[in-house]
Amino acid sequence: MSDGAVAIVLHAHLPFVHHPEQEGLLEERWLFDALTDCYLPLIGMLDRLEEDGVRFSLTLSLSPTLVTMFQSELLQQRYLAHLQQLAKLAQSELKRTRLQCSDYHPLAFFYQQRIDQALTIWQQRCDGNILTAFTHHFQTGNIELITSAATHGFLPLLNHNPSAVKAQLMIGADLFEATFGQRPDGFWLPECAYYPGLEHLVREAGGRYFFTDSHAILNASERPQCGVHAPLDCGNGVAALGRDPDCSRQVWSATEGYPGDPEYREYYSDIGFDLPLEDIGAWLPGGDIRVSTGFKYHRITGGDAPKVLYDPVAATERAQNHASDFLQRRQRQLAVLKTQTESRPIIVAPYDAELFGHWWFEGPLWLESLIRQAVNTPGLEITGCGTHLDRCDRLQSATPSASSWGQQGYNRYWLNESNEWIYPHLHHACRQMEQLAADYPWQVVDALTQRAVRQAARSLLLAQASDWPFIMKSATMVEYAVNSVKDHLARFNYLYDSIINDQIDLEYLTALETMDAIFPDLNYGYYSGVESVTEK
Repeated sequence: MSDGAVAIVLHAHLPFVHHPEQEGLLEERWLFDALTDCYLPLIGMLDRLEEDGVRFSLTLSLSPTLVTMFQSELLQQRYLAHLQQLAKLAQSELKRTRLQCSDYHPLAFFYQQRIDQALTIWQQRCDGNILTAFTHHFQTGNIELITSAATHGFLPLLNHNPSAVKAQLMIGADLFEATFGQRPDGFWLPECAYYPGLEHLVREAGGRYFFTDSHAILNASERPQCGVHAPLDCGNGVAALGRDPDCSRQVWSATEGYPGDPEYREYYSDIGFDLPLEDIGAWLPGGDIRVSTGFKYHRITGGDAPKVLYDPVAATERAQNHASDFLQRRQRQLAVLKTQTESRPIIVAPYDAELFGHWWFEGPLWLESLIRQAVNTPGLEITGCGTHLDRCDRLQSATPSASSWGQQGYNRYWLNESNEWIYPHLHHACRQMEQLAADYPWQVVDALTQRAVRQAARSLLLAQASDWPFIMKSATMVEYAVNSVKDHLARFNYLYDSIINDQIDLEYLTALETMDAIFPDLNYGYYSGVESVTEK
């Protein structure tokens, strides 16, 4: 038995972007870039480790919106076309660099190989649906799949209507069960945002654990003896697992974190922005809209020095060294923790999955090297959170404090002068949704009314996504976020009026169902008869 466990937790999430009425929308590239840079390399990594007989277990949270986009035949077809376009760009870059700048030619060839690998994994390994590969590794035990709230709503700010929180968790769990054949063992609470009492709804949805930031555990109703290094029973059998601050600093910190190393690839240097339009325009949306292409030829370099060429070999070596450093630090950390407690400690290292490959290009290399080296690192094992809980005989019990992993640790990033206007509308719409659920029970109403009430619930859920207030605060793609909230609320208001006035337009309802093709079997009964969580 090792001194303790290290749990690598990846949270994969993107907002639901689905526009059958418009091809080439820039926001679709959020999914396409994440597939190319992050999710497909993750599958490649899992396959290689399995082929080599490396034993490990990662915890992977797939949000319901992301799962639905993975399953969309429309987006699958559009992504294949996107990959094929990238393959043509690679051929163009091979020709351009050979004639204009031969120093860049080996890197152009490097990217051509990566795109060919992505195409191979997408078409042959996944058969156009990446969930095929994720399900395989879930069944083998290499990953423990969990889920999140239905549309990643920021739950503490939705708790003005407790039914909104219940619906977010229950509908998310329902989709997970429909996809993978079982209820989720754990939940990634959106933005790790927790408030006391939320654990009751996690349990009702079938989960037995969730994640918080460090201060939620350290400021609990009773300070745990092991701090964040042991699961904390919230009093109802549901465990809170706290983020280890050292793991966070080593990977996330802009000054101390690994991704800022000057050997690594520079994220912001991309030919989509750097080349003259006459060289790159044919590959840009509309011929002149500057976007990232993924062809990035420079490394970070450091300071104000001119950017130098990226060296994949040197970057791979640096990633391996950083993986070794991470493990050595965890090894020392666990040895100390073991002397301080009778229980077997766990170090929880949760990250956004998109960090690995998208923001930090070498992240998948680092992760694969870490897993391979961990096999021969005494004193620790890489394990899933559910597996660790199975081995725990007894947990300390306390109530975590309200918290999130956002700026300043609470709700400020999702409730401020840039986005506060959305919440009165969301709360009002939820009260109306509760009325619809009570007045039009899905078990007894006619089929058309049931469809309309179900679509009203979809519109409300999509308006509640935490991504929209986050984008408004970060001041990126603000117009799209604002329009998303307004459009979904407008659809909800239209449907509400249509239902209560018995004037449902079948053609328009069908159009909305086509655009919002998510949660096909949504149970809107979750919005009726919900007592306040704080009263439990």
